[in-house]
Amino acid sequence: MSNIRFQAAVRLEPQITPPIWMMRQAGRYHWHYQNLRKKYSFEELCKVPELAAEVAFGPVDDFDFDTAILFSDILFPLEAFGMGLRFGDEGPKLGWHLSSVEDLQKFYPLEQAVEFMGFQKEAVVRTRKRIPKDKSLIGFVGGPWTLFCYATQGKHDGNLILPKVSTDLREGFYEKILALLKENIRLQLEGGAEIVMIFDTAAGDASPVFFEEGILPSIKLLVEAFPGKIGYYAKNLAPGSLRSLREIPGLIGFGMDHRTDIVHFLGNGSHFVQGNFDQALLFLEPGEFKKYLNRWIRPFLDLIPEKRAGWVCGLGHGVLPKTPEANIRTFVSTIREAFV
Repeated sequence: MSNIRFQAAVRLEPQITPPIWMMRQAGRYHWHYQNLRKKYSFEELCKVPELAAEVAFGPVDDFDFDTAILFSDILFPLEAFGMGLRFGDEGPKLGWHLSSVEDLQKFYPLEQAVEFMGFQKEAVVRTRKRIPKDKSLIGFVGGPWTLFCYATQGKHDGNLILPKVSTDLREGFYEKILALLKENIRLQLEGGAEIVMIFDTAAGDASPVFFEEGILPSIKLLVEAFPGKIGYYAKNLAPGSLRSLREIPGLIGFGMDHRTDIVHFLGNGSHFVQGNFDQALLFLEPGEFKKYLNRWIRPFLDLIPEKRAGWVCGLGHGVLPKTPEANIRTFVSTIREAFV
């Protein structure tokens, strides 16, 4: 019950046709999600396992992606610890924010938080049953650093001064969130996820020195707990940070955004590499889009299969709202026709 192409990429086996998986492939741009959203809230789509499975199934069924991914949100562990969480038109909002080490005492006990996260395991189980047997299934969690940014200032962007300078608070938060994330990853793997991606949205803002000291150690601990099962993505990582990331023993793969030429990272013998067509170019007029896509494909076609082993074809980030569905279909068909 997995996808042959995706598993070959994970095992770094040479193959002609790469698997295709897009981050945020289930979401607002897609008619299937929009129809469900007319009936249910975002929270219901995430927390009711049958609905989460249906959302994840939609784009796999429509576009024939090689993998599905758990439909959920990275912030639920913060809700599990009692920080409150609501989703509105303006995005997610927590009920309160961390401002001191003493605030960590307000967190619910770990056992209670783990029990809360049980809906994700059941969503993975239901998704595995809902998607075809020849498709793979990916789980995910938020990166500890990104979750800390949300917990302290309610967002993952901006100057990030508070999370960067609050060393004691950060270390205290990491101790608690890592315990929960380990259990969260375990639940998803037990439910049927083949790998679990760490999405660390805020890590691209870090200097290499801060990444090395303030972010990387927590990632290493998660990878050490589940060697060969954890992938990592953060957009716009500094080259030095990327080098440090790639040196983590047991990390199975990483995603790269559209700012980097990933051709030279393929066939590395140690990691799969996911990416990385510019998602904004999916908004081009169909003919112009096809031209750009073919231009992007050309360097990959010049490589023999051994030199592009480990490639998981996709976007530099997630599918954007209002992306034309026709261009998604063209993307998939063009890749499959080019690499035969």
